Amino acid sequence: MEIKTSLLIEGMHCEACVRRVTNALNSVEGVRADSVKVGSATVTFNPTTAKPEQIAAVVDGIGFTARVEP
Repeated sequence: MEIKTSLLIEGMHCEACVRRVTNALNSVEGVRADSVKVGSATVTFNPTTAKPEQIAAVVDGIGFTARVEP
């Protein structure tokens, strides 16, 4: 079973930021970055291997501020 969620991401300014976030999201086991653009991302994830808060933390870990959209 896979779940879709959206992230709001602060601190992104350009296509290089989009690539960094995309690579970080895709590096998380069970996560696929479906769409990443300046300020947001949509991901599909397997809830048995990843949680939304963990996904946001990966983005935080590369210097941006992410929060899961309600």
